[in-house]
Amino acid sequence: MNRIGAIAVVLAATVAVSGCSLLRGPDPLPAPSTPSTTTTPSDTPSATPDGESASDLLEASANPRTPTPEPTESAAPAPTLTPIPAGTVLAQGDVASPKGSIHFHFRVIANGDDTFTAQYSGFTSTLPVPVGVGLFDLPRAVGDGLTYPGVGDRVLGGPTSAATAVDVPLSGSGVDPSHLGTLVVSSAAAPGQDVPVEIAAGKVLAVSTVRWSVPARQTNVHPKDTGTRANAAGAVAGTTAAGAPAAYTVAPDDLIGDVAARFGITVRDLVWLNEGVQVFGQDQHLYEGTTLNLDPLGR
Repeated sequence: MNRIGAIAVVLAATVAVSGCSLLRGPDPLPAPSTPSTTTTPSDTPSATPDGESASDLLEASANPRTPTPEPTESAAPAPTLTPIPAGTVLAQGDVASPKGSIHFHFRVIANGDDTFTAQYSGFTSTLPVPVGVGLFDLPRAVGDGLTYPGVGDRVLGGPTSAATAVDVPLSGSGVDPSHLGTLVVSSAAAPGQDVPVEIAAGKVLAVSTVRWSVPARQTNVHPKDTGTRANAAGAVAGTTAAGAPAAYTVAPDDLIGDVAARFGITVRDLVWLNEGVQVFGQDQHLYEGTTLNLDPLGR
């Protein structure tokens, strides 16, 4: 049996035992009694460097590593994105429930280090249940039931609470929180609490559109698609408002250096845009089917 055939046999046996591919990004676990399916690596055995055994191939896939910059990039400047000055108010407004039972003020401020804080103040409520608040990407409607509390969520209090101010970090909002276009007020009643259904746990009590005013930011990373090429033949998966590539879907045989070159940026830039990205093998193959971010504001 030749070397390629031997690698294929080892890969097939390993995948069959593990139930998922070792050579691409994580796949969802199959539902019970659903047959597992094998997946295809972004680099086929014929693309492996000479001298790399099947066991080396499997070990590298099972323990992917952080990409390293190309030697030619040593003089390239480090990627940067100017922060929004601390204290800048990015959004604010007054919130009231449809029947006037709940009132409070909110605002979102920049912390100066690419993080943000939601501030809730002046809270009053005449409802017999605690009330929570959170920010969401997608619109919600009064009467909906929530299964997720949102970003910057906090229980503000009940009818006996004093009107105090609370600050809540917007963890998970990214370097630009303006995608969080809806502020939702919901019931924080205890599960099973004997209250009317319209104020039961998780019920949406009020919805407010968040109007953002985010200052323009400067970056020295400007991806531009120069077209498909060998080892960078995937598709652009989205564009920014300015028409620049915003995301890229990894194709078979893609190498991180060639993908970076296709978009006119360095490997270091691409790793900065995709914290936690990993590669396989000495040639730094990427994992087929994964999506890479190309938008500095989408980090």
